[in-house]
Amino acid sequence: MAEPRVAVAPVVTSKLSVKAPEFYPSGYNQNFSQNFADSSFEERYDGYLTLAEYVQDFLNHLTEQPGCFETEIEQFAETLNGWVTADEALQELVELIYQQATSVPNFSYMGARLCNYLSHHLTISPQSGNFRQLLLQRCRTEYENRDEATRGDETTRKQFHAFVLFLAELYLNLEIKGTKGQVMRAEILQEGLRELLNALFSNPVDSNLICAVKLLKLTGSVLEDAWKEKGKNDMEEMIQRIENVVLDANCSRDVKHTLLKLVELRSSNWGRVHGTSPHREATPENDPNYFMNEPTFYTSDGVPFTAADPDYQEKYQELLEREDFFPDYEENGTDLLAPGDPYFDYIDDEMDPEIEEAFEKFCLESEHKRKQ
Repeated sequence: MAEPRVAVAPVVTSKLSVKAPEFYPSGYNQNFSQNFADSSFEERYDGYLTLAEYVQDFLNHLTEQPGCFETEIEQFAETLNGWVTADEALQELVELIYQQATSVPNFSYMGARLCNYLSHHLTISPQSGNFRQLLLQRCRTEYENRDEATRGDETTRKQFHAFVLFLAELYLNLEIKGTKGQVMRAEILQEGLRELLNALFSNPVDSNLICAVKLLKLTGSVLEDAWKEKGKNDMEEMIQRIENVVLDANCSRDVKHTLLKLVELRSSNWGRVHGTSPHREATPENDPNYFMNEPTFYTSDGVPFTAADPDYQEKYQELLEREDFFPDYEENGTDLLAPGDPYFDYIDDEMDPEIEEAFEKFCLESEHKRKQ
């Protein structure tokens, strides 16, 4: 009688090492964040000669470690209240934050949160206007130049697009108290975003259209809800303009495809499902959004399944036991994040050019050391 054969699950091996050196983008100071966190605000305050130095240092710190916002913002505001006691200082503070939010990639959201906090916690309120009023005045300067900016050269348009996305984040994050004490969004920003969209669609070059898509993906659902409450059909007009651009504008095919995907997103109510239960009561039975953020896997036959599938556990176990798990990695012996790899291409779409170059150099150096 033949001996029974015992199935052995394949072992997934990896050449990645826990001892590999940490990756830091070019220009990143490894010691800065730790030193900033270890010192007290009073110590930091004493070491600065000007308000600009202090504020810029904190903004850079917030850029590198956005998670410190909640723990350090209160002390930052208290320090500013002791320092910003004149109109000129408040103007300088607004300009520093505005420049950081419109020139540093991915800081627009954090900049908007910072602006919202300071608008409620800075005590100075000179005749020229408080923090929020001066901030909106600064934004209005760029807003009034919108038509010229959308027709400008590449550098001018890039700066303008950064302003547009920062204003969108301000609309979502800047809280204003209504006449009855209720918290609401700044209506003036709602109207401003509509006119910015009109300016972008009036000059339908690729970069302007991509900016408009980003703006609508970020704020489209909120804007449409606000317009509908007033009985306005502004979003319908925007969608009509997009369809006209797709038909008539000389933009690239990829941009036209992106615009059509945006129209599709809006037709699905911006991806939202109404009639859901409160978060604390949500279950797979009563909340159609319950599995919305679950990943999608595929069986060996290419059939998709998620946690909502009744056979999820069985199919997921089958996936783990497949022998061709990471086939390219095992057969070719290549790094998962080597240049040219689809994973690397995805990161390339999201990275700042300087960080991308530093990361690619890091990968190549690591591969060279591994082969030695």
